[in-house]
Amino acid sequence: MSKAGQNTQEQASGLVLVDKDPGMTSHDVVGRIRRLAGTRKVGHAGTLDPMATGVLVIGVNKATRLLTYIVGHDKTYTATIRLGQSTVTDDAEGEITSQRIAAAVTDEDIEREIAKLRGDIEQIPSQVSAIKVDGKRSYARVRAGEQVELKARPVTISQFDVHEIRREAGGKVLDVDVTVSCSSGTYIRALARDLGEALNVGGHLTALRRTEVGPYKIQNAKTLQQLAEGFEVMPLEDAAAALFPYRTVSVDEAVELSFGRPIAASHLSMEVPAGQPVAAFAPNGVLVALLEDKGDKARTQLVFTAK
Repeated sequence: MSKAGQNTQEQASGLVLVDKDPGMTSHDVVGRIRRLAGTRKVGHAGTLDPMATGVLVIGVNKATRLLTYIVGHDKTYTATIRLGQSTVTDDAEGEITSQRIAAAVTDEDIEREIAKLRGDIEQIPSQVSAIKVDGKRSYARVRAGEQVELKARPVTISQFDVHEIRREAGGKVLDVDVTVSCSSGTYIRALARDLGEALNVGGHLTALRRTEVGPYKIQNAKTLQQLAEGFEVMPLEDAAAALFPYRTVSVDEAVELSFGRPIAASHLSMEVPAGQPVAAFAPNGVLVALLEDKGDKARTQLVFTAK
């Protein structure tokens, strides 16, 4: 369903799906988009490590208000895990801290231990993460030479599939190509670390590419070079229609919502989980507000066409 905005001002607000290049921080990408979009009002929905590539969802102008709803969505990655080496960062950017010959590890061993990492698990994040410990980022403490102990967190791994296992360096290390779909807050580096430790050979991540963030997929993403050659955004209306259940409201209801007033509950044919916003579109296709049903009323969570 296309809900494209009706004028140039509306078109200036929307999402940009960036296929991030390796070596850049998410902040670097935001800076580039600010220049291309000609606005300071730009943000992202979840960082990617500098070594990682793939989907980075960027919000421009009014669409920055959608980012908080995108951050919590499940994500999908393709990755390469190297077994036989551990690093301080759990990825290829860190110094190797131990090496153990992985020649004896079989394909069956790998599948057995991966199976244990599927489903609802408790994961200890990588020490080199942005999690704050007593007000200071964990990665900053590690780089300062401190020992950091992070608490395990519940995450869900809905997919962890092996595509190829390659024996490198005369069989001393194994490179395992995988696809992982997981809940927000999962560290793929930590999966690599934990798989390696379960196999008693150590492990770290050598490649990571994010292919999906919620409904937004790599096929629709563009590199910064492509965006520099022809900048465009996914209109705010299209972004919201992909992200939320939606309803079309009357002209009178659109006016009420623009003042933040409640209207009749949505009563959609599909079941909407409690707390799940519903996007409300005016008859002309403009996104008016995000609503939440409470009893017989739909109340505004966010208003996009405030009077």
